[in-house]
Amino acid sequence: MDNSKANIKSYISSLIVLFVLMILTYVLTFIIPSGEYQRIINAQGNEIIDITSEFRFIDFDKLPFWKWLLSPVLVLGSEGSFTIIAVIILLIIIGGTFGPLNECNIVRYLIDKISYKYGNQKYKLIALLVLVFMLLGSLIGSFEEVVPLVPIVVGLMVMLGFDVFVGLGVSLIAVGCGFSTGIMNPFTIGVAQELAGVPMFSGVWLRIVSFVLVYALLLICLIIYAKRVEKKDAISNIVFEKDPRLEKATNAFLIILAVGVLLVLSSAFIKFLQDYTMIIVILMFLVAGIVSCALAKMPFKTFMKSSGKNILGVLPAVLLILMASSIKYILLEAKTLDTIMYYCAEFATHIPRFTVILFIYLIALLLEFFISSGSAKAFLLIPIIVPIAQLFNISPQLCILAYAFGDGFSNVFYPTNPVLLISLGLNDTKYSDYMKFSYKFALINLFMTAGILLFGLMVGY
Repeated sequence: MDNSKANIKSYISSLIVLFVLMILTYVLTFIIPSGEYQRIINAQGNEIIDITSEFRFIDFDKLPFWKWLLSPVLVLGSEGSFTIIAVIILLIIIGGTFGPLNECNIVRYLIDKISYKYGNQKYKLIALLVLVFMLLGSLIGSFEEVVPLVPIVVGLMVMLGFDVFVGLGVSLIAVGCGFSTGIMNPFTIGVAQELAGVPMFSGVWLRIVSFVLVYALLLICLIIYAKRVEKKDAISNIVFEKDPRLEKATNAFLIILAVGVLLVLSSAFIKFLQDYTMIIVILMFLVAGIVSCALAKMPFKTFMKSSGKNILGVLPAVLLILMASSIKYILLEAKTLDTIMYYCAEFATHIPRFTVILFIYLIALLLEFFISSGSAKAFLLIPIIVPIAQLFNISPQLCILAYAFGDGFSNVFYPTNPVLLISLGLNDTKYSDYMKFSYKFALINLFMTAGILLFGLMVGY
């Protein structure tokens, strides 16, 4: 009962935070004048800002109150709504399949098996998992796709004697850090370099250095925290007995997941798959849930009943996702997002050279609060910040790295990111508690990555 009350309180808190943000955004539309950059269609068929034309203020009617009020619904019909809908479907599929998987004891069996095997090498396992999740983010741009794995990793860490935050650090924070360093991330580095007119995935050496440094920092922070919360006798309580039925179901579950991950990995080389990674993940988890539960001898009627019950349990999170997405919609509809970008560009021309690259980092961090899509921000930011930076003899490569840092790290800290909300919701974790756990790493990482950018400026990267 207490846990249920805590969950309701956590949900209401998130609801209030997002509603306040919606109000503040709406107020901003009356303070900031409307304006726009001219757009053109590039060779790849994408709409980008025309840097040969000047920004202009325009007379534009303020956003009607009813449109603001209904923005969480109207956002579903706006440009880029496919991603929002896909994330919601992913949430429903996860909720609908995790219930039956738990009821069949498949997830518990898998966790018990891994815990029993690695019980005496817990910290090596943490180091390995952090590396794997960071590589998924850095090499193929996985982020939303790892959501189904987060509850499994969290459960594993709890079983090994740690807590839910170690699990979130090993999985969610790790993939966000990898996404940020972007060694070969096609959705941030790839898109941005193409827009900036530099060879795709060039300048990789500093991104590799960044990856190694961030990996080391995250691992150190996690191990220090894990040693503090570790329950020394956790493994001694694990009793694992091999069950042929669950072994077969678990193997099927892992094989289907592996095939899905390989398809997502191949999207880095097979271009047409890049538009379908979210669909692949949705189908992967749906098929894995149905097949493995069938092999565990769960009747289909029981599966549907358990699935429906769990879908109802995750539906409230859909409202949070729509409210978070509506913030960008409000700014776009009021024609104030371009004006914000214009003011930032103007400000950059009046500050010292070494602070320009840090200001670009700050712009990306601020925009991430409103626009979680890395590709969408690239189309918005890169055509503006690269010409500004070049006025100060700052290379496009360093601009792109600053943009990637600003885009990725904040993914796992801002309450407007649906992936973070989903991950916390699936693990019954309050956002405030999560921030207490992660803020020290976030601050140290912020200063370290700013130092990397200044180093890049110094060596002429």
